[in-house]
Amino acid sequence: MRIPCPHCGERDVSEFRYGSDASKARPEHGAKGMKTWHDYVFVFDNPKGPHVEFWQHTLGCRQWFRLRRDTSTNEILGGVE
Repeated sequence: MRIPCPHCGERDVSEFRYGSDASKARPEHGAKGMKTWHDYVFVFDNPKGPHVEFWQHTLGCRQWFRLRRDTSTNEILGGVE
């Protein structure tokens, strides 16, 4: 799989690290309740199909970015946000 880094261009997936689901809303600063933060950090959906994710170019510019990818085919959709 090849991933288009917004700063370095298209690179092999081995240069990147998957971050997390980019569609989840982060709880407000000072949100009360450990369950809210627990669910945000540790509970994940496992979607099949188009999905927005955080990726980091660890062996390149080390920048984080959002990527839209089809999880069933690994096709990169629409480019980098």
